[in-house]
Amino acid sequence: MATTTAAQKRAQVKAEYDAFIAACPSRKLLDRISSKWVTLILSALGNGGAECAGEPRPMRYSELSRLLAGVSQKMLTQTLRSLERDGLITRTVTPTVPVTVSYELTGLGLSLHHLVRGIKSWAETNMDDVLASRETYDSRVT
Repeated sequence: MATTTAAQKRAQVKAEYDAFIAACPSRKLLDRISSKWVTLILSALGNGGAECAGEPRPMRYSELSRLLAGVSQKMLTQTLRSLERDGLITRTVTPTVPVTVSYELTGLGLSLHHLVRGIKSWAETNMDDVLASRETYDSRVT
């Protein structure tokens, strides 16, 4: 009987990820990364902040909070923690007075940022068409 190594077992399990299966862990990851706050945080960190045309750079919590209009402190904290847990960002604490905390994309986070940036750009570019379609649909339905 042939035995499989731990690396072979991991590769087999990885090949079996299928988000269409309810118990697949990739489904939870898809749920997390499809959040508007995740999209906006990754975009901010990946584009250098408000300019949204720069290079990825670390950002402080307060800077992210100001940039992301409408995000509550609780939601921003929870989202940053989940992104850190998933290995998409790193959190760096600098022992200053007061303590400085900054967040930065990891290599994994940067790879996701490239995909998210395209979705964000698509939404911004096509918003007029979507709004017109909604108006047309709503006028037919009511």
